[in-house]
Amino acid sequence: MSDQQDKKLWGGRFQEATDRDVESFSASEQFDRRLYRQDIQGSMAHARMLAAQGIISQEDARQICEGLQEIEQEIREGRFQWRPDLEDVHMNIEKTLSDRIGAAGKRLHTARSRNDQVATDVRIYCRDEIVAIDQHLLQMQKALLYQAENGIDILMPGFTHLQHAQPVLWAHHMLAYFEMFKRDRLRLRDCHARLNISPLGSAALAGTGFPVDRMATARELGFSGITANSLDAVSDRDFLIELLSALSIVMMHLSRLSEELIIWSTSEFSFVELPDGYCTGSSIMPQKKNPDVPELVRGKTGRVYGDLMAMLTIMKGLPLAYNRDMQEDKEALFDAVDTTRDSLKVMAGLVRHMKPLADNLRQAVYTGFITATDLADYLVTKGVPFREAHEIVGNVVARCLAMGKELHDLDLQELQDLHPAIQEDLLHLLTPEGSVNSRRCPGGTGPEPVRGALEQARRWISDYSLQEDERS
Repeated sequence: MSDQQDKKLWGGRFQEATDRDVESFSASEQFDRRLYRQDIQGSMAHARMLAAQGIISQEDARQICEGLQEIEQEIREGRFQWRPDLEDVHMNIEKTLSDRIGAAGKRLHTARSRNDQVATDVRIYCRDEIVAIDQHLLQMQKALLYQAENGIDILMPGFTHLQHAQPVLWAHHMLAYFEMFKRDRLRLRDCHARLNISPLGSAALAGTGFPVDRMATARELGFSGITANSLDAVSDRDFLIELLSALSIVMMHLSRLSEELIIWSTSEFSFVELPDGYCTGSSIMPQKKNPDVPELVRGKTGRVYGDLMAMLTIMKGLPLAYNRDMQEDKEALFDAVDTTRDSLKVMAGLVRHMKPLADNLRQAVYTGFITATDLADYLVTKGVPFREAHEIVGNVVARCLAMGKELHDLDLQELQDLHPAIQEDLLHLLTPEGSVNSRRCPGGTGPEPVRGALEQARRWISDYSLQEDERS
């Protein structure tokens, strides 16, 4: 047997060395080394449990934990020597430990497989990252609240089909995104609850014959319980797919916001001024101020979608239990987490520091026959059936187009010529302010419901807890 093969912790039955191309092709330590903290955390809990159960000695457990703590410090400080020939983060740490402390290190893997080991590591990693991303979502919500509170009196057009539809408050528009990110946080909490169960003790696929205490390791690692089926425990990646799905929705919301900010910052709209620190210029056109951050976020959304599709495709044809295909889950996971976290961070800063151009927004509200629905609703209050009122107002708009006028430009006599039911009390409703003020229903854009929504939003982010089973 070659010296190289002696280095493999699993190499006992092999007579030939691993082909160098295969070794390079199958190694994952270059990317899964970022799981080192979770791997060491799980290994220390496992060692202490083995000692408590009398499977290894307390002295062995002490040496293992001290050795692992030293390795963790070396990795953190960049002094650890990673070896691609040892395949992954787990083997690198275990082999180094065994080389340093001898027989005690070789007892660490008792009653454990890399299958339940990696499943445990990844669950801890996902749990940690959900908490971190939730905090970035909180900052995003706070930025939107800041904009809503400081722009509570700003009117702007609301759109459907990217055409002027009805006037709304700037604060109402900002709070629409607040609600999106609220749902994102709730989705991540649900995902957190489902993944926070421990697979450790499932071993390769059938459990272990050693008298392990799975609940002890679960408690020490902060899990809420243990997996019910060892086959499922080592082969399950539903929690990754669910997390990537939730992150894809976060990115979709960021992309929608990005799209609006890109449009609003154009000369044609001039609704917002994006902060200089979040834009770049042109190498040839000195006048340019390009919305790079929202454009990049819009583009990076496709990357996270791709990560989700990669995970779904990896898992779609795998028989029980573990298969090496599942090694490919890490890069998709890491990329989606990093991309979403970074996108939230920069977008929260951009939203916080952007400036709504109130005069331009207000001017835009006075175009596009934006109070046509208010005129139709008014006729309904005078006894006109809505479909008839709809047709009447459509004819009014056509006439205004021919005359080059807006609805609010019509005087009372012109309006009464259109329908005898119209009275002077309509004139105020045909102004954007009157239209907005009339939307008093809960969830509407009127000043009272919007101020109430702001207070509810402040209260929600103050009371919300990632772990608590509360209702939004």
